[in-house]
Amino acid sequence: MQGILYEEPSFLQFLFVTVIMGGWTAWRTGKSVAENWQTYRTLVLYVLLLGVAIRFIHHALFHGSMLTLQYYFVDTVVLLLFATAGYRFYRTKQMTNIYYWLYEKASPFSWKAK
Repeated sequence: MQGILYEEPSFLQFLFVTVIMGGWTAWRTGKSVAENWQTYRTLVLYVLLLGVAIRFIHHALFHGSMLTLQYYFVDTVVLLLFATAGYRFYRTKQMTNIYYWLYEKASPFSWKAK
């Protein structure tokens, strides 16, 4: 997988920077977008920018390539998964708490009509 999905010499670098640091930041970004009642399109825009920031961290700390479309795409997809999960989790919480007479939780990431 090294060279295809990540360029670091160790999977632990990819895991630490993209999955742990980037994933946590993306989750919090999804939470913020949901709590401010912004659209999913806004979340995607923020994640695209966050992908550039994560590529910069790879470049600055581990001498990775900054402007490689393949690795930017992989990092951004991973971040988008975390951001979408955070967005859906908090949007479900909002909808079921604020509109408790209309909706109930179907799962941690979705709601249904009562």
